[in-house]
Amino acid sequence: MNVLARSARAAIKPLAMARFYASEAPAASEALRLTFVVPHKSIYKATDVQQVNLAATSGDMGILANHVPTIEQLNPGVVEIIESAEITKKFFVSGGFATINPDNSLNINAVEAVPLEELSLERVQTGLAEAQRQASSAATDKEKAIAKVEVEVYEALQSALSK
Repeated sequence: MNVLARSARAAIKPLAMARFYASEAPAASEALRLTFVVPHKSIYKATDVQQVNLAATSGDMGILANHVPTIEQLNPGVVEIIESAEITKKFFVSGGFATINPDNSLNINAVEAVPLEELSLERVQTGLAEAQRQASSAATDKEKAIAKVEVEVYEALQSALSK
């Protein structure tokens, strides 16, 4: 336990630490409001969707309305957006963060995001082979680290396109 948590726990009055039942939670909403951005554009801007599935460092997760608030770091992988029963869109993200807020909003800030249908499995496999070649011939620690990240992203791309 960190010092701040220990100090805060000691300073809080016992009444403030009381727990409440789930029935006292705010009324449920049926829609999840999604904002999905990359540095150069907004892909979704406060758009109502049914569900978002994403690859976080803590594991793959599906997010619906009324999800517990949290912040998740994104792994290279697929962000699947289920707009309705008929419309689903998939994007490959290289990394970023997802913030789930108490007001049924989800903010995804990604470094890069590409619709899956724009990617070619053959080109990904060629890039992976080249990245693996560079990783095996890297001389410095910096070159090895850069090559390792590139291999991980290509492997995630290949996995996403093979499903």
